Amino acid sequence: MEAAELRVGFVGAGRMAGGLARGLLRAGKVPASSILASAPSDKNLDAWRESGCRTTHCNLEVLQESTLVFLATKPHILPGVLQEIRPAVGPHHIVVSLAAGVTLQTLQRAGAMVFARGSGAGDGEATLLKSLLSSCGLCEEVPESYINIHTGLSGSGVAYVYLFAEALAEGAVKMGMPGGLASRIAAQTLLGAAKMMLETGEHPAKLRGDVCTPGGTTIHALHQLEKGALRATVMNAVEAATNRACDVAED
Repeated sequence: MEAAELRVGFVGAGRMAGGLARGLLRAGKVPASSILASAPSDKNLDAWRESGCRTTHCNLEVLQESTLVFLATKPHILPGVLQEIRPAVGPHHIVVSLAAGVTLQTLQRAGAMVFARGSGAGDGEATLLKSLLSSCGLCEEVPESYINIHTGLSGSGVAYVYLFAEALAEGAVKMGMPGGLASRIAAQTLLGAAKMMLETGEHPAKLRGDVCTPGGTTIHALHQLEKGALRATVMNAVEAATNRACDVAED
């Protein structure tokens, strides 16, 4: 089935689902009229209607009206939702869970997503899903065991990057630069570095080394970061978030 022929449903209409839907609409992958979202109240549905999407308060209607269904509820709500929709799920459905720690940031344009197949999903379903989600950012198929690691690396990782960007900008403010300008330059710096990693395929250590000149400003700054154990602290953060994602999945 071509993406343009899909009828896409979202069970759950919060920020996570909204981020993915906006990515699909921005890329022109699916028309708004082919998207249906459900939520128990109108609180989150107004924005969907403003985008031209259809809305409902009935989760079963989403299954009845859609072929590709994203389960975008909070993890603790998902078991009850699965019980509710189970009778309506048929062999023609592709059901994708976004629960268990996947955040809005993961679904935004510059994000990265991974997915693992269930036993009923074949190559065709995987290719279709990857085609759709790649419009919102990097999308890779991985073993299921990588899902929680991805949460620690990317799902939560954007918060680490925001914290680093904040620190970069505050450093410039300390040295006399206006805050707004410092924040814009910090963001552009991170964007440029990310593009270099993706476009060259080089190891980050190689790219970092290329920036350092003997006795220059960068190596002096990197020495201070090493004194503060930046690498070990970030590795610990990824480990902590991954372990927490595992705990949530077991609850």
